[in-house]
Formats: sequence, structure tokens, C-alpha cells
Amino acid sequence: MIQVTIDWEHNHIKSFTLSGHAGSGPAGHDLVCAAVSAISFGAVNAVFELCEIDLIIDQAGDEGGYLQVDIPDHIKDDTLDNASLLLKGMLVSLKTVERDYGQYISIHEN
Repeated sequence: MIQVTIDWEHNHIKSFTLSGHAGSGPAGHDLVCAAVSAISFGAVNAVFELCEIDLIIDQAGDEGGYLQVDIPDHIKDDTLDNASLLLKGMLVSLKTVERDYGQYISIHEN
């Protein structure tokens, strides 16, 4: 199962972590994994490109299944607002996957 943890700070998404594997299909054909990967990496790429923030990223492990992304401290308020909005959009999409495939993904918010 994919575990998603979203950390909030002052109504902004400050960081998120994805860990585990969906196991909804064979490797290379797991649609839940593909959806979660596309959503999360798309959001990260959007923050990089549109907000010009160098996110703090950790992708531990040789077999994948782990991604931690943190917004650095001391980001201007308007830039933080924009980055958080993009990450909130990611969360909406991930919750849609969880609604339809909850046996493979679980989202927790702190």
C-alpha cells in the first residue's frame, strides 16, 4: 500500500511523503502506482517550473517506493502561496485516487 503523509503549516502544505508500493498490478503495469507517480512528480515539476523553488527532495532506496518533498524555509509569502496551491491540487488528485482505489493508497494529514 502507498502511504501518503501531508504536513501542513499555517494553511500551507509544508511537505509530503510517499512511501510503499500499491501492489495493484504487476511491476510496470500497476495503474495506481502510475497515477500516484504522475500526480506527485507533475506537482513537483510544476512547483520547480512555475514557482522557481528548489525543493528539498529525498528519494531513498534503490527500488523506488519513497519520495519526500519539503518546501524550504524563508520563501516569500506570495511564492509560498503559489507553491502550496499547486500542492493542494496534487492532494485533490491523490484523494480522487484514494476514493476509487482505497485498498492501495492511504492519505494522512498532519
